[in-house]
Amino acid sequence: MCRAVFVLALTVLVCPAAEALDNGLALKPTMGWLHWERFMCNTDCYKDPNNCISERLYMQMADVMVKEGWKEAGYEYVCIDDCWPSHQRDAKGRLQADPKRFPGGIKKLADYVHSKGLKLGIYADVGKNTCAGYPGSLGYYETDAQTFADWDVDLLKFDGCYMDWKLLGEGYMNMSRALNKTGRSILYSCEWPLYEWPHKQPDYKAIREMCNHWRNFDDVYDSWSSIKSILDWTASHQDIIAPSAGPGGWNDPDMLVIGNFGLSHDQQESQMALWAIMAAPLLVSNDLRDICPRSKKLLQNTDIIAISQDPLGKQGQCTIKVDSFEVWERPLSKKRLAIAVLNTQEIGGPRGFFIRAAPGWKICDPQCNVTQILPQYKELGVQTPHTKLVVSVNPSGTTLLTVTPTSDYAGLIL
Repeated sequence: MCRAVFVLALTVLVCPAAEALDNGLALKPTMGWLHWERFMCNTDCYKDPNNCISERLYMQMADVMVKEGWKEAGYEYVCIDDCWPSHQRDAKGRLQADPKRFPGGIKKLADYVHSKGLKLGIYADVGKNTCAGYPGSLGYYETDAQTFADWDVDLLKFDGCYMDWKLLGEGYMNMSRALNKTGRSILYSCEWPLYEWPHKQPDYKAIREMCNHWRNFDDVYDSWSSIKSILDWTASHQDIIAPSAGPGGWNDPDMLVIGNFGLSHDQQESQMALWAIMAAPLLVSNDLRDICPRSKKLLQNTDIIAISQDPLGKQGQCTIKVDSFEVWERPLSKKRLAIAVLNTQEIGGPRGFFIRAAPGWKICDPQCNVTQILPQYKELGVQTPHTKLVVSVNPSGTTLLTVTPTSDYAGLIL
């Protein structure tokens, strides 16, 4: 249920989030590029050499990330998803990259990515096979963890296909321990709760202790209906999942599909704004080599990224639904608040929203300074609890604001 949920800041101090995975990673939501939504399991390098899953693709993405400002903006991981391995393990039982598509092997690719000042992510599965039918890690957790460490991999996305759901937790915990045993810092991205939800409510305390971020819901598609379904699921389960998020561990609503084909620019702004509010990993899945300037500017918007990466590390929530608007709010460091107003109507033109209707607006007592981040940057000046300020929101678009109290106000946070 989408509703206002406020507790005193003191309560947060005495009731911290569950203990995080102790590997020193993901102290802020992860940022990077991940191949799956855009490139999927394209392994035909003969017919489509520019877009197939090959070492060339990741090297080119790494090059672009450095040359075109992505690294500078904070995107640091270049992540391989499914379909990279050979269909057979080697004579010692180790995973091996497809020799035609990765002739230099993963270690060479990791060296190349590291030479650019970036980090390399890879994909495996807790079950007997990956979702696309490549070898899974069941029975090989320590072997695969050590292989990834030997290759100098920096992130593991661990899927959950072809596994008895009753054994999921054990499998994810075993791989977490195996990764830590290697001595290499490898960020651990889990899909544990995604595969448990159809059967039972997952144990988020255990998940947070074992994983750096975790998928909860369906794969994202390049469509507004997909984005809406993820937001709806998150809002309806936020009382369960939001408390588990914080430095070291994050809820992952899946990839940013900004810069592809299915979203209008207003809808792209909505995904970017709401992923920042949700303290979600910002893992872009698009073709960085060929992206429209407006989408690139949005993804590299430093003001939105600052909300995403805010050091307080609290996940925002949907606080009210009214008149086909949704208000999402995230408490920020220095007693500030980010407010995203989503217009869920998909008909007509821009609609006005009285910002004082946002539940978090009470931090504006006696006054505050307001900055509009989206759709255009605009200083809205000093406001009061009784402001008449109306923000304009396009259909399926989002207006994103930051609110800074201008007095010494203890504050209420989500």
